[in-house]
Amino acid sequence: MRILVLGNAYRPGVREAVDRLLPFLCRYCEIVLVDLEQKADLSTCRADLTLVLGGDGAILRAARQMGYQQTPVLGVNLGRLGFLADLSPEELCNVFPRVVQGDYRVTQHLMFECLIESPGGQQIVLGLNEIALQSGPPFHMIGLDLIIDGEVVSGYSGDGLIISTPIGSTAHSLSAGGPILGQELSAFVVTPICPHTLTNRPVVESAEKIYTIAVRRLLPTSSLVLVIDGQEHGQLTVEHRVTVRKAPVLFRLVKVPGRSYYQTLRDKLHWGAPPNYRHEPSAEDERR
Repeated sequence: MRILVLGNAYRPGVREAVDRLLPFLCRYCEIVLVDLEQKADLSTCRADLTLVLGGDGAILRAARQMGYQQTPVLGVNLGRLGFLADLSPEELCNVFPRVVQGDYRVTQHLMFECLIESPGGQQIVLGLNEIALQSGPPFHMIGLDLIIDGEVVSGYSGDGLIISTPIGSTAHSLSAGGPILGQELSAFVVTPICPHTLTNRPVVESAEKIYTIAVRRLLPTSSLVLVIDGQEHGQLTVEHRVTVRKAPVLFRLVKVPGRSYYQTLRDKLHWGAPPNYRHEPSAEDERR
């Protein structure tokens, strides 16, 4: 097996974890590249798997770095929540010999392209989690219009709007009151941020449709920021339009036996099971 090792060198503990794991990994596979500073061009790197150390933010950066040449990602959590990076370094050492033997499955997940249009031109950014148009200081109310496949859906007044993939539904959208989506769905969820009306609610729609946000109202003293996967991509004006559409590439996530999406939700969100509940694993559970 040929692997890439990626991570965030500026996060405490990442370099040390990589130094500890490299001798172990070299016993089982060929390491094509180690890049902890997101400087390498991965378009010509051919590997079977990408090992990402850090947290979900490191995986988002790795997905951007891989661009349109996505390699299956196995995440090792050195952060806090870790919905995508759900293995500890110790768990990695336990399961990696089985991974090398092919005892894992790969799930495929929606990615998006964000088209940013202004009088000065346009830019396309590939993303995995979400885009957010949100008010910046001073925090005045902003007005946004949502258009899906050319039809005006709604106008929003408040602090902004989030368009999220299923992978991103447990991130910013969740904290703004959005639903949790099954990670392998092909859908987007539109979640208003602090809407100034009780009737605005999150909307889930097909990923086959085109989502456009137009800036309807913005006071001269206000600011509106576009954030993609947690990274600021500049300020917007009433002359900007932001379009989100399904990307022609899928993000691929490695799942090892014994780790399911619902188990991760229980672990990370502290969902409780009924008292004295005991789950007897089925053959399908063992496969997962």
